[in-house]
Amino acid sequence: QVQLVESGGGLVQPGGSLRLSCAVSGPTLDGYAIGWFRQLPGKEREGVACISSRDRYVLYTYAAPSVKGRFTISRDNAKNTVYLQMNSLKLEDTAVYYCASRRDVLNTECRGRMSGPFGSWGQGTQVTVSS
Repeated sequence: QVQLVESGGGLVQPGGSLRLSCAVSGPTLDGYAIGWFRQLPGKEREGVACISSRDRYVLYTYAAPSVKGRFTISRDNAKNTVYLQMNSLKLEDTAVYYCASRRDVLNTECRGRMSGPFGSWGQGTQVTVSS
């Protein structure tokens, strides 16, 4: 059973940066695609970024158009952790951010989109962008 714990959220001014971490426990991170999502109250959950599962093969990453060029996803399999570096933050980036995993031994996820389904979810971390 994969368990995910997000951290790194907080309050930041517009134009600032934050780095979110997603610590994965249970099986090794290898073989699991990890996605970052965000959600505002009353709104649908939005896929933000994802990173494919197998470092030994081609590593795919995807970023939603709304964050492309500002957010970068990376993974450290040795630490079983996935990061979301968020730069040039905007007011509209304010949301609860979640990470989620998808078992993907064939390395098919994150090739131009987040196809899912992502099965295991963390509890979320609040990101507030405000002046």
